Amino acid sequence: MSRASISTPISAGGAARIVFTDHRHGDLRVSGPALPLAHRRRAVIDRPWTWLRQIHSDRVVVVSEPGEHAGIEADAIVTRRTDVAIAAHSADCAPVAFVDPSGVIGVAHAGWKGLERGILARTVETMATQGAEAPQAWLGPCIHPAAYEFGADDLDRLARRFGDEVVGRTHIGKPALDLPAAVSAALEEIGVQVDTAASVCTGQSHSHWSHRARSDEGRQAGVVWIDPEAAPEARSAQP
Repeated sequence: MSRASISTPISAGGAARIVFTDHRHGDLRVSGPALPLAHRRRAVIDRPWTWLRQIHSDRVVVVSEPGEHAGIEADAIVTRRTDVAIAAHSADCAPVAFVDPSGVIGVAHAGWKGLERGILARTVETMATQGAEAPQAWLGPCIHPAAYEFGADDLDRLARRFGDEVVGRTHIGKPALDLPAAVSAALEEIGVQVDTAASVCTGQSHSHWSHRARSDEGRQAGVVWIDPEAAPEARSAQP
């Protein structure tokens, strides 16, 4: 199992599955041709997907039946259903997957605007309404500071909000936002541990789409679901 394919056990039996897709899975942008998109989704996991029209907000939806809220404007999804898949799409923003041992799962799309608006805290709060008590997070591929030149005013404001560790430099020495550090800081504030092993830089990777670095139209996804038939010895993938 690779860094981008994760399995972690849940208390009811089975396991939560997380896949951070790349070029091998094909373009998963929600505005793409419907039939190829449906085939690509089924190849990842063959069950109803809930996906979002992401708007850099703090809006979280709860899925209580297969396919519910698909295509709605929001930036995070929470469910405890075992017959659905939930997905966040990105081409530089951070896909963040959440799993609670109780079987509550979540996924969020976290760009800098969403982080500033509290999307990760709202996701964890919403998971708590479904019975989650100790969720863990996994950060997927997103842009890193070497490829993410950032405006000084916005960078200063984010540093005041999340700490100086979010300030980085590009590969040519210009001010940059360290998006993984910002995600980690936002999660640390609410007591959630995050595994960053899968977070390669989309701006520098030849296996991922990047809007910022290359104006790519394609999108990868962070996809989360519960596999009730998974072997009980399943564990989180190791780097």
